[in-house]
Amino acid sequence: MLDGKEIDHLPAGEGAQARIKPVYETIEGWKQADRQCPLLGGLPAQAIKYVRRVEELVGCPIALLSTSPEREDTILVQNPFEA
Repeated sequence: MLDGKEIDHLPAGEGAQARIKPVYETIEGWKQADRQCPLLGGLPAQAIKYVRRVEELVGCPIALLSTSPEREDTILVQNPFEA
């Protein structure tokens, strides 16, 4: 927010940038383990809801999703090289 108004860009001016306040959104979490889940549909419902909300906020689909630091815990949601 900038001066009480929600904005969707970074202002060019240094003074305006200094006045920006973050907008926080709370999303319900989940307790089920999601490691070694090969498909997005296998994740807990709240995890899928979180992913969809992130897609909505950034304005593009998520192609890859990692559920741990391990390479084998990466879910290919959609091929990033195919339209």
